[in-house]
Amino acid sequence: MDFYERVRFVMNHIPYGKAATYGQIALLCGKPGNSRQVGYALNRRLDGADLPAHRVVNASGYLSGAASFRTPDTQKKLLEAEGVAVNDENRVDLKRFGWHHTLEDALEFREWFEKNGI
Repeated sequence: MDFYERVRFVMNHIPYGKAATYGQIALLCGKPGNSRQVGYALNRRLDGADLPAHRVVNASGYLSGAASFRTPDTQKKLLEAEGVAVNDENRVDLKRFGWHHTLEDALEFREWFEKNGI
């Protein structure tokens, strides 16, 4: 299994105008509890990849990855440009703007991983 390729695939499916958590991505990659590994993938392994990394927030909705962007407010600006409200504490309301994936999404990802050997 190539966890990083799974992260890339799942991240490319985060809908425009939605935010996902590190833990949610790890779960959809088949590795629940590996949220830190998702963060590592974004900061190191997938650096420079054309991914919507600005759509990834921590479990409480905070823009915890903001320091990884060129300027500290880049993540906030990119989310707001997609219509995602970010409050004064740099937090996204995940009930309103969170990606609420379905079981069908998870099954499709799993099928794709198996088909592509990752």
